[in-house]
Amino acid sequence: MESKDPPPPADDGSAESPPENGDSFDEEAVLARAAEVDEAARMVRLAGDYSHPPRQKRVLLPIVLFVATCLSTFWTGSVEWMPALHMNRFQRAGDVFLLQWQQGMLGSAIADAGGVLVGDWQRGLLYMAAVMGILLTHEMGHFVMAVRNRIPASLPFFIPVPILPFGTMGAVIGMQGSRANRRQLFDLGIAGPLAGLAIAVPVTWFGILQLNHGPQPTSGITFYNPLIFTLLIDYLRPDFPSNTVLYMSQFNPLLMAGWVGMLVTGLNTLPISQLDGGHVAYALLGRRRAHLLARSLIVAAIIAILCWEAYMWVLMLVLVIAIGIHHPPTADDSVDLGWSRRSLGYASLAIPVLCFPPMRIA
Repeated sequence: MESKDPPPPADDGSAESPPENGDSFDEEAVLARAAEVDEAARMVRLAGDYSHPPRQKRVLLPIVLFVATCLSTFWTGSVEWMPALHMNRFQRAGDVFLLQWQQGMLGSAIADAGGVLVGDWQRGLLYMAAVMGILLTHEMGHFVMAVRNRIPASLPFFIPVPILPFGTMGAVIGMQGSRANRRQLFDLGIAGPLAGLAIAVPVTWFGILQLNHGPQPTSGITFYNPLIFTLLIDYLRPDFPSNTVLYMSQFNPLLMAGWVGMLVTGLNTLPISQLDGGHVAYALLGRRRAHLLARSLIVAAIIAILCWEAYMWVLMLVLVIAIGIHHPPTADDSVDLGWSRRSLGYASLAIPVLCFPPMRIA
């Protein structure tokens, strides 16, 4: 049995007729609906921010580590960067302090113990100011750029090591680099080394000018100079006997701070993993070529360590491999760097060649 459609209702004028111009929607209703959707999205974002509030920066630990590293570099500089030969100063200073303190002379106890513990305080103070200035400027370059790009970042964590000649192993800063796009990652990576070099180069310049022109030592701890040291010694002190090697006894506070600054800069700008150079290489070369370059450098580093017996770099190599030699993707790899950043990026690839020492400390 076939059904019939009911007759259409009579038009009494109460129903709205479609617009005569052919439009099939109400523009005001659509705009109102869009406003409601935007407001709902805003409320969702606010709810998410409330349920996951931003973590407050840790302030106390970075300050404590900074002060500890200042004291560590001050002490190693005061004992001419040979802390292993002066560790007995701590025991002697403790004995002096206890003796004076038991006699009720606290002020004299502190002063005498400090005099025993510290060697040349002026040398230590100058070295501390120079090397900490280089390291702090390097890390603040990263921090300021992270704040500028609204990338969450921690304050720098310095690493005091009073048993090493340098008194420190540098500093690290935590950043949520995965929130950065390609251009922001480039800026984050390049800012630290350039800021550090802005202090390290003049410190090295004046340190080389203060080199003593005396007979070349034949024994002692030997530092093989990075290329930038060789070039600056040739230019500033052509009368100096050797431009490729410096002995511990030849260093002054500024020269040692400059050598450490170049080492830290050269190491950080290696285009591997999540080092500063790894950030720059990934943003500059792209994922495939940056990973190929990183793998090639790891192989070259292993060969160099074995050929030159530079086993002091084994621990650093193991740490880099453990972290991962490949750089993770950014929040947006499609962002273009522009010609100015590309030019700066390719020029920055020469920084490790200039600043990283070619051989071990012997």
